[in-house]
Amino acid sequence: MMSELTHCPVLLEECIQGLHIRPDGVYVDGTLGRAGHSRAIAKRLTTGRLIAIDRDQAALDAAQERLAPWMERVTLVHGNFRDMPELLQELDLSEVDGILLDLGVSSPQLDDPKRGFSYQHDAPLDMRMDQTQPLTVVVNTWSEGQLKDVLRKYGEERYAGSIAGAIVRRRQETPIETTGQLVDVIRSAMPAAALREKQHPAKRSFQALRIAVNGELDELTAMLRAAAQR
Repeated sequence: MMSELTHCPVLLEECIQGLHIRPDGVYVDGTLGRAGHSRAIAKRLTTGRLIAIDRDQAALDAAQERLAPWMERVTLVHGNFRDMPELLQELDLSEVDGILLDLGVSSPQLDDPKRGFSYQHDAPLDMRMDQTQPLTVVVNTWSEGQLKDVLRKYGEERYAGSIAGAIVRRRQETPIETTGQLVDVIRSAMPAAALREKQHPAKRSFQALRIAVNGELDELTAMLRAAAQR
């Protein structure tokens, strides 16, 4: 209960102002998450409609309670915002009045060790936002070059080459199966000075791998092109 009371959506007032919500309008929250933005939108609607999309079924399940007072004007959709045109077509919606996206990982995904997103907990390595998708532990399957490129591109990791090499050497001995094992490999590839920095040594690498596993930036490009037609 306390986490629910203290949760504050990112730039909530700015987002609501930017949407210019009409009580009879149709709006899309493409990243439902903890439903903070969706609550603010739904409570401003009367005859309007909110389409709340998330690829994490856990978020949709939790939203049943968080959006309970306004569910008559809310439609929950299990899907990826990348596929928004198709999802809206299935709902017989040809256009909408506003779209909101709060990108990145959500707090419940980080807080739940079983999801494998966090370098703070030792848990099975996963990082899928949509757990209905097949599990592929990419650190055991991607080439050293692929890993290096991802760590540099999505994490701006200075030691991407060393970390990628360490991952490949470790998996040749035994597969990397947990977040704790991956953290140990990352630490082993970094110089002592880097390990003394305030930031956790695995932070950039975990961010990069999460973005790559979920195709987050590719999906954003596809969605922005589609949104312009809505």
